[in-house]
Parts: sequence; C-alpha cells; structure tokens
Amino acid sequence: MFRIPFILLILAVLPASGQQPGPLFVNRPVLKALPLGGDGDPASRPLPNAPAPPGAETPTPIETVSPPSPLDAKPSGDDAVRLQIFLDEANFGPGVIDGKPGLFTELAVRSWNEVNGHPVDDWIAVNTAARKAVDNPFAVALVPEIAQPWVDPELPSKRSLQAKKKRMSYRSVAEFMSERYHCDVPYLALLNTWPKINALKPHDSIIVPNVTPFHVEKLTGARYEADPALSQRHVVVDTKKNQVRIFEAAPAALIIAEPGAGAVQPVTRANRGLVASFPITPGQPKFIKFGTWELRNMVELPWWRYDQQLLDTGKRGDNALNIPPGPNSPVGIIWNGTSKPGIGMHGTSDPETIGRARSSGCIRLANWDAIRLPNIIRPGATVEIR
Repeated sequence: MFRIPFILLILAVLPASGQQPGPLFVNRPVLKALPLGGDGDPASRPLPNAPAPPGAETPTPIETVSPPSPLDAKPSGDDAVRLQIFLDEANFGPGVIDGKPGLFTELAVRSWNEVNGHPVDDWIAVNTAARKAVDNPFAVALVPEIAQPWVDPELPSKRSLQAKKKRMSYRSVAEFMSERYHCDVPYLALLNTWPKINALKPHDSIIVPNVTPFHVEKLTGARYEADPALSQRHVVVDTKKNQVRIFEAAPAALIIAEPGAGAVQPVTRANRGLVASFPITPGQPKFIKFGTWELRNMVELPWWRYDQQLLDTGKRGDNALNIPPGPNSPVGIIWNGTSKPGIGMHGTSDPETIGRARSSGCIRLANWDAIRLPNIIRPGATVEIR
C-alpha cells in the first residue's frame, strides 16, 4: 500500500458568496493513492487502481475531512467529488467535476447501475463502490513546463484573426489545468483561491480533483482506423437527455415469425452491453439529422472550416475560413465524422456549457471525454441520433 508521511496543509477556500475563507484540509494520513497519469494514448488509459506507467504524472493525493454523506442519498462534500471521479474513471461521464452532482451525474449513476445490475435510481451501491475505489478525492499537482507552449493569452475571439494563428491554444494556465483535471476554472479557484489561480505559472502547486489527467500535449494528430471489435459497436445519441450511450455490437434482428408460419421461432440475442456514456450538447433542433449513420473518420487536432452560411442555414457556403487546431477550437481536439456530411461528434472549447449551449448540428463533448472515443469506437460503428 502506498503511503506518504503526514502533511500539514492549511489551505483556504474563497467562497463565491464572498465570506471569509476557512480551512479546508487538515493533517491526516493518506490511506491509498488513486493512480494518475497515463501515456497520453487514448487507447491505453490506465484503469482505476492500476499501476501508473513509468514517468506518469502523479500528483500527491491528500485526505480531506468532509463528513460522509448517507449512502442512499445524492452525496455532498468529498463524497460528491469522489463519486464524480469514480464515474469518470469508469467511462460514465458525470460532466465537469465540481462536487455538485446534477443531472449529468444522475445520468452517469443510472448508466453505472444499469451495467452492474442495480435499480437505476439506487445510490447505495454506487456510493459504496466510489468510497472503496477513491480514497482521496483531491491531489496536489504541479503546473508542468509544457503548459507554456499551449497557452496564448492573446488568442483573439474574432474568427478572421484566429485563422492567422498556428494553434487555438488555452487562454491561461488556469484553463490548461482545469481541463487537465476535468473541472472548470471557478472550481480550481474554490479549492485554491482566485489570486493563486489567476497567477498560475509552471512549477506552481495546486489542489486538483484526483482524476486521470487529460494530456493535451501528447496528441499527435493521429487518424484512427477501423478495428474488428470497436467498429461493430453502436452509438446512441439521445438529444432529449443530452447523453451519448455506447453499446457493444447490436444483435441480429429477432425474427418473430415467417409469413404462414405456425409457431414463433425464438432467436438467442447477443448481450447488448452498455460500454460507456457521456454528456453532450446536440445541435440546434432545426439542424439535427435524426437517423442512423456510419462513423467514417476519427482525427485528432482537426482544422475547422468556419462557414457562417453553414452555421446559419445548414448549407455550405463559398466563403469560409480555416481555423487551426487546438483545445480552444470550436470542434475541440478530435473530430469523429459520420456518413452524414458535416455531422460528427467532437470536442469543445467550452466544457462548462455541455448540455446548455447548442451547436449547429454536431454533437459536442468535453475534450477529456471526446478523446476517449477512439478507445471505445472506431470507424465503421453505427451512430444513431434520436
């Protein structure tokens, strides 16, 4: 069991209400570390409690002191963060990790329960599992040197000026670190105070959610090819619940009866197991292309064709700009295109707006969720939008 010496951490939280900050962490022993890191390849994310690979980024986990929540209720405090981390690591995305379980956390709980054979509205089993798997919901992380080339405080908002840039970078180190640890800047400020977050620079240490970090610097612009198993999977985009659900290969059609047959011949169906689910923002209702399509391509760090006519009307125009790749691209850090031209699943520059703002026809995911897709599906998979 991994142990570290007792650490006295006296940190302050600056509440949104403007009240005086109070102590958040105290001197307590670490029980067990949740391994972090990974080699940056979305096809080989380490599982919870698996050994971290050599050279992995491993923030120091810390123990916090919020009283435990009732197991049969929606958790709060440390337990809420612990549950969100647990679901995130299991590929049932709860959305932004913020310690405030909302609709997306509830949907993730329902997915986890469905896979594990529990009543979908049960909180006891998932809270119990989260407490066992995630001893320490927070960790101390250092801002890496690699943050500097990925941050551009002068990144313009105007598309014509963005087209002249080499990369759609983060606008601040805080933005870099919040996406790295699947949260938003206000939550990092809650854990560390606004003055510290606003002045972040390489080698600074901050408190972060103890989740497997998203390594934007390890993206290579890869194009993913078909896979014998992953290309058989089935994606369901639910535009009402704002959730994408990914299943194992769909079973063969169940034959009820042939014309004139005297009896129904039962057919054994394959298990349509739920593999993963993530929160999404679907397109505007007038642009949603309902139906079943084929996943055709998956490309990291895509260039984006900015076509105002397409955004306004859904039809391609003659005048367009090429926006360079990067985490602040409107299509995020990966494009997963379907057989319906112009429609795909992709990342976003604004993960905190997932579920609220609407795109012009595509399906948006947080970058840290979108980059997992090549490990779950590949070109050839079916994508059902409904």
